Amino acid sequence: MEQRKKIAAINTVYFPNSHADVIVTKYMAGYPTDEGHRAPRVELTSIYLDQIEARDIGVGLAEEHKVPIYASIRQALTRGESDLTVDGVLLIGEHGEYPHNEFGQHMYPRKYMFEQICGVFASSGRSVPVFCDKHLSYNWEDAYWMYLRAKELNIPFMAGSSLPLCWRQPFLEHSLDTPLESAISIGYGGVESYGFHALETLQCMIERRQGGESGVVAVQCIEGDAVWNAAASGEWSLELAEAACAKIKNRPESSIVEGCPNPILFLIEHRDGFRSAVLMLNGYVTDFAYAGKIGNEINATEFYLQNEVPYAHFSYLSLNIEEMFVTGVPQYPVERTLLTTGVLDAIMHSRAQNYTRLETPHLAEIAYQSYQKTPIRPTAPRPEGATLE
Repeated sequence: MEQRKKIAAINTVYFPNSHADVIVTKYMAGYPTDEGHRAPRVELTSIYLDQIEARDIGVGLAEEHKVPIYASIRQALTRGESDLTVDGVLLIGEHGEYPHNEFGQHMYPRKYMFEQICGVFASSGRSVPVFCDKHLSYNWEDAYWMYLRAKELNIPFMAGSSLPLCWRQPFLEHSLDTPLESAISIGYGGVESYGFHALETLQCMIERRQGGESGVVAVQCIEGDAVWNAAASGEWSLELAEAACAKIKNRPESSIVEGCPNPILFLIEHRDGFRSAVLMLNGYVTDFAYAGKIGNEINATEFYLQNEVPYAHFSYLSLNIEEMFVTGVPQYPVERTLLTTGVLDAIMHSRAQNYTRLETPHLAEIAYQSYQKTPIRPTAPRPEGATLE
């Protein structure tokens, strides 16, 4: 029987329902899916915890599943040897006691951790696949360094949110080279923390437009009544937003304008002339959605997350990561998350600088093509089967 790939999990912190718990725990206990409970095809063989707090469950789970915890990232990757001994790395740099900067960005040490991972790869003379949870870094400079370093070391690299892999109702997937004219995603929550999820909801759809993704030349954050004024002046489409919200099952009867006291809008200008937007509707909805216009037709869908245990949308994210660990080939391009990372960083700067429109020449060259092979996704319209256990 072929030996399973050995995986290391590098984490900031590990408490109940943290990203370490909803991802790394599944690599020990298995993945609840709509079709049943699936056992991992890889073996978690080492864990690193940057912080151990009062709520920690990582130490107990590691002991239960006989996975050693190491005192450093290097030790977790070498497991007592002098060189790399694992076949894949989970980098879960989310949650924990880390500061925010003056732009409101949470300064998680993802780049610092990735740099140490790359150091072990470089000194060992070989690289293995790495998944980085959520955006690459809180700032563009670190994110772009990570992207270039991965290329330099030939690291199969994936990153991003679980949103592109969650339930869609009704199911919607644009064909490659769809002639999209405009698009919007709906989100809620923190501007940075959940704004990233809304950006990936948008980007996983619009990257499949005619010509693929061309890069982003400018962004702007708008907040409050100025959002509705921008719709009235034609800067974004309220019609698209209403079509997207109409697909959200758990929504109020009031209109968007009546129901959301303080909307936040991300305006995004792409190099090919395409315009897209993210609308954060705190106080109105607690789900994600998308709408895109093709000619006179609007296509819309809800992106549904399971907001209770076992948070099975992370099963589908984990299954796609596992597929990369097994095959050595990313399931979708890391450029998606590189671009959304850069857009989010620019949005946070726009917001801190009195909602100024910011040109983004550094993002104008981030062009890429979407996947051709469909990633692993739920098949039911809502969680069912083992995802409800």
